Amino acid sequence: MKSVLIVVDMLNDFCHKHGVLSHTLTDPKKLYAKGIISKVKAMVDSFRGAKSPIIWLCDNHDKDDLEFKRFPPHAVKGTWGAEIIASLDPLKSLTSHYERVITKTRYSGFHNTDLAFHLGHLSPVTVHVVGVCTSICVMDTVGGLANRDIPVNVIRGCVADFDPEAHINALARMEQLYGAKIL
Repeated sequence: MKSVLIVVDMLNDFCHKHGVLSHTLTDPKKLYAKGIISKVKAMVDSFRGAKSPIIWLCDNHDKDDLEFKRFPPHAVKGTWGAEIIASLDPLKSLTSHYERVITKTRYSGFHNTDLAFHLGHLSPVTVHVVGVCTSICVMDTVGGLANRDIPVNVIRGCVADFDPEAHINALARMEQLYGAKIL
């Protein structure tokens, strides 16, 4: 069984304590992704150990991106905020032919990227999705996978959102509408 891991936006601006979008809406002192980092690392390490493909989807915006009308500027190309968090050992992905970094400028990992091409080449039986934010980039990417009839597992303990209510609703939507298994 060929599985692929997609890691969504585990970037400094989303996950590091100094990241622009790293705190919850309900408690500005709480880091919403803190609880998933070690679990995401365990998934990454497991896939690396099995030499299974990992795709890193990374927000990578121009400094004048129109998305910044809705969200504070984040993950701007060439900045610290756009880098994968150090605890996930992103440098390994640069030396492994099992890992690929795909930059994106919109919520879905499929929008104006070559994600569909790479998944087509890999022909996965299942795609496991982890990362942030559950209700935005994770959900839109899972929708893209569902639209391509690719079975999806969303790992509940490995996704997080700055809006706790949106997180719960997104998990339900991905399961009910997109047919994702929430594990």
